[in-house]
Amino acid sequence: MRRERSLVAHLPEVAHDSSMDSPIVVSHPLAQIHLTAMRQTTTPCAQFRWHLHRLAEMLFIEATRAIETQPLTIQTPLAEMVGTAFSRPIVLVPILRAGLGLADAILPLVPDATVAHLGIARCEETAQPVPYYAKLPPILAEADVFLLDPMLATGGSAKAAATQLKEAGAKRITLVCVVSCPPGLDAFSAVHPDIPVVTAAVDEKLNDKSYIVPGLGDAGDRCFGT
Repeated sequence: MRRERSLVAHLPEVAHDSSMDSPIVVSHPLAQIHLTAMRQTTTPCAQFRWHLHRLAEMLFIEATRAIETQPLTIQTPLAEMVGTAFSRPIVLVPILRAGLGLADAILPLVPDATVAHLGIARCEETAQPVPYYAKLPPILAEADVFLLDPMLATGGSAKAAATQLKEAGAKRITLVCVVSCPPGLDAFSAVHPDIPVVTAAVDEKLNDKSYIVPGLGDAGDRCFGT
């Protein structure tokens, strides 16, 4: 069954494993306008980052819609009241390097969050993930963990990262990506059916170099000007 949210529109039917809950697609007009600007080849690096930051904020707001909270008693200038606090720590885990653009945008929304880092490169010849760095906090088991990577193409990097997080103790993980595609979604769900995916688009396919089509190119290169 497809999950429905106030910022979510229905997608055309795509083939997914029956164990997979459909991705949460943030199709709010503002999100799609930012995504359109990111897709354009004429968008310069600085503008690409700006639109990525705005879109990342919207994706994270949707990703945390169902996050658990607890009451917090505070004093306002006029009276005592019961407000809201997160029930658990929040850990942001960008996959280096492209995921840093998402983390930079999200951190101001949750300034007390812990930022972990996973370095996973993609072998250009085989399109397989190559882990090369990991710096993870000891609080993963008790935290809400958000795995950040702009592109879910083959799903290789996301699968490897999620596996690494689970092996380190993470129990509540959400994958946040800008653009995904059916092959990546299927591959990720086959290994991690328990991890929800929040994205701004499910694109048509992968090309022969395992890039998402129509996609937006290499998100890391476009974000950092390399």
